[in-house]
Amino acid sequence: MAHTSLPVPPPAPVPTGPPPGGPARPPRRPVRRPWLRSAALVAAAAGLVAAALPAPTPLGIGDPLFPHLGNPGYDVLAYDIDLTYSGVNTEPLTAVTRVDALATTDLDRLHLDFTHGTVSDVTVDGLPAAHETSGEDLIVTPIVPVDAGETVTVTVRHTSDPRGPAANGGWVRTSDGLVMANQADAAHRVFPSNDHPSDKAFFTFRITAPSELTAVANGLPTGRVDHGATTTWTYRVGHPMATELAQVSLGRSTVLHRTGPHGLPVRDVVRTQDREAMEPWLRRTPGHLEWMEGKVGPYPFETYGVLIADATTGFELETQTLSLFEERLFTDPRFPQWYVDAVMVHELAHQWFGDSVSPRTWSDLWLNEGHASWYEALYADETAGKSLERRMKAAYAASDGWRADGGPPAAPRPPAPGQKISLFRPVVYDGSALVLYALRETIGTDAFDRLERRWVAVHRDGVASTADFTALAEQVSGRELGAFFRAWLYGEKTPPMPGHPDWRSLPPAQKAP
Repeated sequence: MAHTSLPVPPPAPVPTGPPPGGPARPPRRPVRRPWLRSAALVAAAAGLVAAALPAPTPLGIGDPLFPHLGNPGYDVLAYDIDLTYSGVNTEPLTAVTRVDALATTDLDRLHLDFTHGTVSDVTVDGLPAAHETSGEDLIVTPIVPVDAGETVTVTVRHTSDPRGPAANGGWVRTSDGLVMANQADAAHRVFPSNDHPSDKAFFTFRITAPSELTAVANGLPTGRVDHGATTTWTYRVGHPMATELAQVSLGRSTVLHRTGPHGLPVRDVVRTQDREAMEPWLRRTPGHLEWMEGKVGPYPFETYGVLIADATTGFELETQTLSLFEERLFTDPRFPQWYVDAVMVHELAHQWFGDSVSPRTWSDLWLNEGHASWYEALYADETAGKSLERRMKAAYAASDGWRADGGPPAAPRPPAPGQKISLFRPVVYDGSALVLYALRETIGTDAFDRLERRWVAVHRDGVASTADFTALAEQVSGRELGAFFRAWLYGEKTPPMPGHPDWRSLPPAQKAP
């Protein structure tokens, strides 16, 4: 994610596997009680099972920053999401979400993250299941408990409500429809899920909308069926994806196609009326891709593109294969070309750092935003003469203040009771890019460049932590870096910058000039 703000940021801005078709659906778990076939017996058994269990309470996987997000006991293999849109972006969508999962422990209940929608029906492996809510958990009680090692399919019929403040995330209303902005903890405002980036899965989207509109989602299109007044569009991702990276665009849009490096399909989504005005920016993407591949290696997904929405969000977002941008970034003359270019590279860099390699916990966010800010700054340095060193020196001056405000890069401070957490603070942007600059100064440019390429190759399509990064840095550089990373990632004060003994970090009460 990159934040944009007005007026124009200064030269040292504060932050602003499987084939494309996906895997086959896992085998159905056999129903072990075939006598529960009649509707009456099924309903009675569901009620008896639910009544026999203690009252449900919300669960979570214990993320230090979002302790109630995610759910223990299973690993999601695939999501199949059907959405039906009326064409009015203040009306709830009707939806069916199917979750294929592998149980990792015995389960009497399955918890899904879901809120801001109404559930009408739930089945488990085709049989009706009891369901209730507690906090932001949808708690499903199957007739037949699920054993560890079994696959299970949970199907939820529900609404998906776009009404509510855009700041809460999930659906974002645009001038002509809807887009998604699910980072960090808002995907479960759109569809039932295991809403934590440590549980990546394959996605299929099936979207029905009025035929005069265009529906686009992550991945590649696999089908389109016209029904006269409505059209159903199907998209499928070819690589595992975190829930926070899901994207669906609905509006009066045009999809533009071009070719990137090595024949990569590049598709951009813009309001039809803005097609010509946006083209000078959109045609820059193949060059951005080529530049990033020169730094870190092959692009990790099946397609890429830019989604430009006529909405005010205050940020740009790296939804997988289709990055979301505010239209004003490209139209407001107070944003100079070099800055817009750099922000586009920021979101592109996230496709490697954050999308392909996802954080194990939200405290590892510095690996996403620090790397995206690093390549944003490096691109501005190499293509527009906006000095990387000058930007890092300015970040160093502000670093102690950033750490005092929200904690060090790899240990962001949890919110006070009753407060909503704000992960996206300066310390995880330029404050974390500063850590990478210090690392390069310590191990040398050659070792640093090898580390970057190894990181995205070794952990491609996976989940990785700060500990994984520090271990790989030691392996690649051949140096013991424990003291370096403890100071730079966890220290309350910013350590001395290697090679720059004259750099000073201002006391938190002061501001950099």
